[in-house]
Amino acid sequence: MSKITCFKAYDIRGELITQLNENVAYRVGRAFAEYLTAKTVVVGADARKTSLPLKLALTAGLIDGGAKVSDIGAAGTEEIYFATKHLGVDGGIEVTASHNPIDYNGMKMVKAGSVPISGDTGLHAIRELAESYDENLVSSRLSHFASGDIVSDAAFIEGAHSVKEIELLETKLYERISCVNDYILHLNEYIAVSKLSPLKLVVNAGNGSAGHIVDAIELFFKHQNVPVEFIKVHHEADGNFPNGIPNPLLPENRADTAQAVIDNKADMGIAWDGDFDRCFLFDETGEFIEGYYIVGLLAQAFLDKNKGAKIIYDPRVFWNTEDIVNNAGGKPIKSKTGHAFIKERMRKEDAVYGGEMSAHHYFRDFAYCDSGMIPWLLVAELLCKTKKPLSSLVKERIALFPSSGEINYRVEDAGKTIKTIIEHYQANAEVVDKTDGIGMEFGTWRFNLRKSNTEPVIRLNVESKNDEALMKEKTAELEQLIRG
Repeated sequence: MSKITCFKAYDIRGELITQLNENVAYRVGRAFAEYLTAKTVVVGADARKTSLPLKLALTAGLIDGGAKVSDIGAAGTEEIYFATKHLGVDGGIEVTASHNPIDYNGMKMVKAGSVPISGDTGLHAIRELAESYDENLVSSRLSHFASGDIVSDAAFIEGAHSVKEIELLETKLYERISCVNDYILHLNEYIAVSKLSPLKLVVNAGNGSAGHIVDAIELFFKHQNVPVEFIKVHHEADGNFPNGIPNPLLPENRADTAQAVIDNKADMGIAWDGDFDRCFLFDETGEFIEGYYIVGLLAQAFLDKNKGAKIIYDPRVFWNTEDIVNNAGGKPIKSKTGHAFIKERMRKEDAVYGGEMSAHHYFRDFAYCDSGMIPWLLVAELLCKTKKPLSSLVKERIALFPSSGEINYRVEDAGKTIKTIIEHYQANAEVVDKTDGIGMEFGTWRFNLRKSNTEPVIRLNVESKNDEALMKEKTAELEQLIRG
């Protein structure tokens, strides 16, 4: 087989049919099981129409690679993280394209203990093994689990199954399981549930995978007599995504959540991406809160409970985080951006929490993995504890450390552009940091500039100390240099 092009630095993502199909999914599953010599692997899938057939082809490959498969069904990525660690199995795979366009899909993979697999820790080897299988063998094995040949491209897009679940069940190496109850109990260990006061929360699953977990938390709260009301928006899973791909990072995808907060006089709004490993928060006025300031809130929440703990943060914007952690007696530690780097550093440092401005939040007691459910629970607890609205909890921090947010620029030569910026500012820089891209500090303001690994784009972040006008001035200055 020719090279499989959907393998990325930390996961698998690709355009359907041309880069990722059932043939590739089978190969990935078989290679994953053989490379890890896995005895049991947990699988799950997001709400996309194409995720089920891909998952079943993946399952066939896992079985042929020597593994038994435990299928948790429709699930978010963090449910796979939880199940892999909780069940003590050899690996887990979530079929998901998260917030990518509808004609894409992918997979996120972990090994035992929910340790991430990246290019340097097995992903390249799995790809090479997947490419090595004979095409006739793959076609034959796929047909063994199907009623006929592999479905046509058109049928695949429509969601037809070339692998039948009932035939997988007959192998005795496939089972359907649920870890939802244990997962919900674990989530609620992060907060004092009994101390939650009345709250009204808008929750927007974006027709992705988060809805069933919100329902389970709601039921748990009801049984505990917790006075939290959930106002549900785009709640039901629908792989057609009638309200757009769930990606609250895009400003155009925030209006429904914001309006529901205003209309219902809610205390907070919460929206998730497709596989809900990220959550995005809105204050009681419907204002979207940048992920950077949520990192500070969560750092404070953990340090209140874990005196002197270590907090990991990414180098794009961090002055607010460092200030909060230092004042709370914690130890702030900078890490290169990206989940594999954050998780590795957290394990090395035994850090209780790690946060990225992109709304990825990582937790030591969650196998050092990212979760889109734990953050909003902690913030809800913080609202009840402080008796303050969310806007007031972040307003002061935003004023102290105003930030541009991440701005992307498409350029012809990213390396050349970054070199130009370095030459312009280096002589006056008090700090030059190369943890990730280039970071420079100038006393009252700083910036980070880094290039994308996958496209001719550079990403700029600027922040200042208690001077929004200066932050905007320097952002405009940098933009002018970038655009030439």
